[in-house]
Amino acid sequence: MAKFVLQPLGSTTDSPLFQRRRIHNENLAAQNVDNKKNGGAMSMLANGVCARCGEGFQLKDQIVNSNDQSWHPECFVCAQCFQSFPGGIFYEFEGRKYCEHDFHVLFAPCCQKCGEFIIGRVIKAMNNSWHPECFRCELCTGPLADTGFMKLAGRALCRECHAREKAKGLGKYICHKCHSIIEEGHIKFKEEAYHPYHFNCKSCGVELTADAREKNGELYCLRCYDKMGIPICGACRRPIEERVINALGKYWHVEHFVCAKCEKPFLGTRYYEKKNMAYCEIHYHQLFGNICFVCNNIVAGDAFTAFNKAWCVNHFACSVCDRKMSQKTKFFEFDMKPVCKTCFEKFPGEMKRRLKKAYDEHTKK
Repeated sequence: MAKFVLQPLGSTTDSPLFQRRRIHNENLAAQNVDNKKNGGAMSMLANGVCARCGEGFQLKDQIVNSNDQSWHPECFVCAQCFQSFPGGIFYEFEGRKYCEHDFHVLFAPCCQKCGEFIIGRVIKAMNNSWHPECFRCELCTGPLADTGFMKLAGRALCRECHAREKAKGLGKYICHKCHSIIEEGHIKFKEEAYHPYHFNCKSCGVELTADAREKNGELYCLRCYDKMGIPICGACRRPIEERVINALGKYWHVEHFVCAKCEKPFLGTRYYEKKNMAYCEIHYHQLFGNICFVCNNIVAGDAFTAFNKAWCVNHFACSVCDRKMSQKTKFFEFDMKPVCKTCFEKFPGEMKRRLKKAYDEHTKK
């Protein structure tokens, strides 16, 4: 029985068919190694398309990857200006990509104060957008972004400025200590207004009211202050620390001692007293004395009175012919004015009878 020995297969094998199959298998193995080295690039090129143009990729093409999508470099551009992204920086909004400039123009708010685009934190107020550092009080320029603001007459103000402006409009003061409006009664201490209850009397310790007074840099209640012998103005009820006017049984600031009728200060001029009230010369005579009906001046000497009016002696004249008359001259009343006898005789008969009857009744009284 014959014995056969198997020939080992390799590059020296004489069979042409085996050699062709060996070379084919080696080429397939080399192709698989190349595919693994390229990380599946061949598969991507075979199956992927550009997200913008929809065309496939060649092996030599460069590819831009973003959000699991692939792009040709020339297709990876801004959706607004169709230019490539400077520095590779882009902004994405609703599935579209924009360069920085176009994104700001289309979507970023503009600051009301500086006019620049706002990137990051935006303050929405007064129907506008602001940078946090640009949103400030219009009066004191203090920042409002974190402290809050109050709106007044179309202006954004901090709370202190708002209270101050509101108080000014109401004619009231702002407390220098608590910065709120002083609704009723205030005290002035070191040139500033305060709620009285923020202080106590230096002498007796009682809580102060609007009647408190300051002396030598300290505050006192009115009772303790009066004990110090300082006069109190009869008009404003405040202490008089400079020139004092003593009149009508009271003390007065110079500017507060005024005419009861016109309220003008006397400022050292003569005043007239009536029923514990002070009047200037003109209004005293108007109210209680004689003012000439013609010249409107005070009748210094004798006065001629008639028809609830007064005349200077030299100004009493006929209202028709302007002839001067004396107290002995006979005259008649016409329209509450004197008429001499000569002018009276020229009146119509019926008028004369009516005026004469009124004259006779007046003289009988």
